[in-house]
Order: sequence, then C-alpha cells, then structure tokens
Amino acid sequence: MKTAIIVLSDPKSNSEEALGRVFSALAVAHELKQAGEPVKVLFAGAGTRWPAALNQPSHPVHGLYKLVLDTVVGLSCGCADVFGADDQGLPRLTANAIPGTSGLPSVLALQREGFSVLTF
Repeated sequence: MKTAIIVLSDPKSNSEEALGRVFSALAVAHELKQAGEPVKVLFAGAGTRWPAALNQPSHPVHGLYKLVLDTVVGLSCGCADVFGADDQGLPRLTANAIPGTSGLPSVLALQREGFSVLTF
C-alpha cells in the first residue's frame, strides 16, 4: 500500500480546523511510516504555508513534523508562488505544467506510481 498525503489547509486561517487537518495528515504519515508503508507528504494550495509554521519549535505540531520530515517530498511550486510561501528549502514540485503557473505536483503521476491520494 502506497499513500500520498496532500495538505491543503491554510495555517493563516488560525483555525482549529486547519490545525486539526495538518495534525491529522502528519499523524497518518507517521502511522504509515512506522508500519513501513511507502508514504509521501506534499503541501499544495494555501497549505504551502505550513512548512514555515511547522519549523517553528514553539508550534504545537513541530515535533510530529520533524518525525515525518523525511516523508515530505515537497510543495507545489505554483501554489507557493501564488500564496507567497517560504519553501523552507523543500523541493518545489512542478511535474504538472499548468499554463500560466510555474508548475504543480502531478496527482496523475502519483496514481500511476500506485499511490492512493489523501487530502487534508
């Protein structure tokens, strides 16, 4: 079983829902990683803002983020551009060449590689 997790929630909303979504996404990644299952975490949309927030040691999900950081494959380049996200040194994913953007991650490529895709 291979799973790709895409985080779309916006940390700037300062909502419990957004925090719950990123926490749940990373908790699923941790569970899969611990079970030895292939897992990839991607940030897209307004979710590209999460890495900068999660890298702050004072953030309540910082510890969990550090535990699964090796499963994070990057963030949507086009979305990071639109939302002004700091990529924190993560790869910018551009395989889906959408006209007028600098590229997005390819969900099709993930599916062709056999990944089930979850969004949070």
